[in-house]
Amino acid sequence: MPPRSKKHPKRRRKAKRPPRPAPKSRIAISPRDRDAGKWFGKLVALQARLRAPNGCPWDREQTHETLRKFLIEETYEVLDAMESGDPRKFASELGDLLLQVVFHGILGEEAGRFTLAEVIESVHAKMVRRHPHVFGDAQAGTSAAVLKKWEEIKAEERAQEEAAARSGQLAAEGEFRHEEGKAGTSILAGVPRSLPAALEAYQLTRRAAHIGFDWENLAGILEKLEEETREVQSAVALQSAASAHGQESPAGAQPVVPASETLRLEEEVGDLLFVGVNVARFLGVDPEIALKKANRKFRRRFEWMESAAAREGRSLADLPRARMEELWNQAKAHE
Repeated sequence: MPPRSKKHPKRRRKAKRPPRPAPKSRIAISPRDRDAGKWFGKLVALQARLRAPNGCPWDREQTHETLRKFLIEETYEVLDAMESGDPRKFASELGDLLLQVVFHGILGEEAGRFTLAEVIESVHAKMVRRHPHVFGDAQAGTSAAVLKKWEEIKAEERAQEEAAARSGQLAAEGEFRHEEGKAGTSILAGVPRSLPAALEAYQLTRRAAHIGFDWENLAGILEKLEEETREVQSAVALQSAASAHGQESPAGAQPVVPASETLRLEEEVGDLLFVGVNVARFLGVDPEIALKKANRKFRRRFEWMESAAAREGRSLADLPRARMEELWNQAKAHE
């Protein structure tokens, strides 16, 4: 006779809980986002087709290294288009820059280093992680507080990456970058050495200023600017003295200047430019943008001078310096 089955007490059905609210990091996908995603997918497929065995010979020959110059050029063309105020041109140049990102992503996939999906997932995770005041419980009521927290999180990420590297593991979140000479947990480690010099100086000192290593006031940095100007003048005087005692070249051209004096002048000019960048930073001015505007202003005035000389039936190069100065002042007044 089979054993009697044990009766189990009936379980009370748990009351149905209301659905959990979606986590803050869950971002709704709008029709606009889906449309952008569709075209992004088409762009990826197109570039993969160009890299295929029966694709474009030029595209198939490219490497990360050969594309480097195009990445830089496209970035500057985006900036030019942005400053032009032409939305169509701006959109077109942004597309060209996006193509470079896709191209490098596909090259990474082909080499087995990473996938485009990983690249996108990585930056998505990074943005969620670095915005705890939006996707977490942190508080940040001002832009300054946001930037301070951003730098703190970056420092934590660097420490984690270095710990993982020391143990022979890949960073869990994988941020696909390699910084030459990176060591320790310096807050400067995240500033790329390949940046344009002025931008690198700006980023280095901006990070140092975040932890209090900065001039106390504008007067202090302007005094430093004057000091560096005097040091340039001193280096110029020493170079001139060295030139006076130097040997002339066989063709009687410029006297030979000792390399040490040339290097010193280069160093002093570098220090002067470095402080100049910091004057801009201290005043809240982006030195790259400020210098770009100054370049455009010079270009505009100089081209006006060339046109004025042409109206006189002459080339600007044929005019005496005094006349050039007159035209320059007229160009300034014409603005």
